[in-house]
Amino acid sequence: MFTGLIQCIGTVARVRGYRAFIDSGFAYNAVAIGDSIACDGVCLTVVEKGISGRALFGRFLSGRKRCWFAVELSPETLSRTACARWAQQENAPVNLEASLQAGDRLGGHLVSGHVDGLARIVSIAPDGEARILTLEAPEGLSRFIAEKGSVTLDGVSLTVNGVEGARFNLTVIPHTWRATTLGLRQPGDMLNMEVDMIARYLARLTEKT
Repeated sequence: MFTGLIQCIGTVARVRGYRAFIDSGFAYNAVAIGDSIACDGVCLTVVEKGISGRALFGRFLSGRKRCWFAVELSPETLSRTACARWAQQENAPVNLEASLQAGDRLGGHLVSGHVDGLARIVSIAPDGEARILTLEAPEGLSRFIAEKGSVTLDGVSLTVNGVEGARFNLTVIPHTWRATTLGLRQPGDMLNMEVDMIARYLARLTEKT
């Protein structure tokens, strides 16, 4: 389980077959084989790790040795998420969040790391120092998006401003714009989207009644 609050931006150093190697901002001792880490909002399992030689630092390093880790990408994951772009872009940036532990603060909203589909960025407009993003939800998912509800895009917990048909818009504050990969995206880009799990279960209960 995750919160949608990004802890650092990693870099996909290389992809070999179905295995991706990611340089992170996590301390080496903070990552263990078998850990779940949300990578651009996709819950993936650490299958290998090592000490990174790169010079970039994340806020959880605290002067300790930095970690790279490897994850497996199944054909299902590649077909249903934007992870396929990692192999198409050299040193692709990726939002990273370690899974919640008992006693952690829940600052965003509950995120499972199970991507529902790909949302397309329709437009990006300035709003002072913030940005207004308009996106188009994939078929069948717009009914789970509500004004002032939560949505996760590339692993980032965000609040919906308004909804019109399959399109919805939201505000990205300056900190989030700088501290996540959203600031690198352009109109036409596809983002991993996970709808609010409460909305999903409420819709399911409604269908049953």
